[in-house]
Amino acid sequence: MAAVARFFIRGAHSKLSISHVGTGAQSSFGATLLKTSPDCSSRTKTQRRHAAHFTFQADPVPTQYGPTQKMNLFQSVTSALDNTLASDPTAVIFGEDVAFGGVFRCTVGLRDKYGKDRVFNTPLCEQGIVGFGIGVAVAGATAIAEIQFADYIYPAFDQIVNEAAKYRYRSGNLFDCGNLTIRAPWGCVGHGSLYHSQSPEAFFAHCPGIKVVVPRSPVQAKGLLLSCIADPNPCIFFEPKILYRAAVEQVPVESYTVPLSQAEVLQEGSDVTLVAWGTQVHVMREVANMAQEKLGVSCELIDLQTILPWDVETVCKSVVKTGRLLISHEAPITGGFAAEISSSVQEECFLNLEAPISRVCGYDTPFPHIFEPFYIPDKWKCFDAIKRMMKY
Repeated sequence: MAAVARFFIRGAHSKLSISHVGTGAQSSFGATLLKTSPDCSSRTKTQRRHAAHFTFQADPVPTQYGPTQKMNLFQSVTSALDNTLASDPTAVIFGEDVAFGGVFRCTVGLRDKYGKDRVFNTPLCEQGIVGFGIGVAVAGATAIAEIQFADYIYPAFDQIVNEAAKYRYRSGNLFDCGNLTIRAPWGCVGHGSLYHSQSPEAFFAHCPGIKVVVPRSPVQAKGLLLSCIADPNPCIFFEPKILYRAAVEQVPVESYTVPLSQAEVLQEGSDVTLVAWGTQVHVMREVANMAQEKLGVSCELIDLQTILPWDVETVCKSVVKTGRLLISHEAPITGGFAAEISSSVQEECFLNLEAPISRVCGYDTPFPHIFEPFYIPDKWKCFDAIKRMMKY
């Protein structure tokens, strides 16, 4: 009964999502698609975009990867997938509704360009999607599976944790499914409620054998996704869905990679280390500015980027310098990945700490609907945590 209800609910959600996207022709792909997007061409040029509880701030335009084009985050994902299909004849993309572009349009135009044998729909069965992907990867092809929402990845949990993550180990490295990449929209979106807002990265961070990645922007999304696809291990790539259209940057058109398991120091500081990933990085950027303006506190901001395996060295090096650490994520605080970071830093940097490590995260409740503004770890909660640490 629950499965039937879920089928109709998700079908309704797909129709609603599709009715609010741009109407550019799917058959004209690439540059034409990007130029005709209502989110990229019809707005005035700006480096900041306001979306719900944060303001997106674009990174400097990358110059080392060749020509760039204005893309939002979903278009940068499309570009990465296009590059992969063009360069790797074994690559296939599959999932629920991906043939016509997916509910967030990340695969729009790809079926028309590469054919129905390389971009195709699957039944509504996440366990089957990942299981199929494992088989494709073991056979030697490049498998890119889409789970329509990260909230629906749990039926595939056994396939990911007990099969994909352990395939190489159980065979003594005779076989592996390292060519598997699993994409999933992730995090809060402003109206997603219980089943379209979750951040399940901590569940998979407890599982050796896979890599877990969360980008903060279009440039990072394309580079990290291409790194996941090329990596010899199965990867889970969580895409912050609220950034699909809110985040716009100049993104290189050609293929490039951003290293996995390497955190990025976005802003150097001397008093407090701020650690986040995905959407929360932009919240922390505002917090760092507030702390400087209102308290005279210098914050060092780190985007973790890869959750598993994470960059312990970069975080600890920063904490040794600042003596304070604030970690923030949208997932519930108990058992969240901030707890792992906190424990590791406490073990490595105990004598350098000037105040207890602080975590500002979601509450230990299901993700609410109308109360989402009270649930999310916004800039004011993070700012209060900095004030408490400085007064300690």
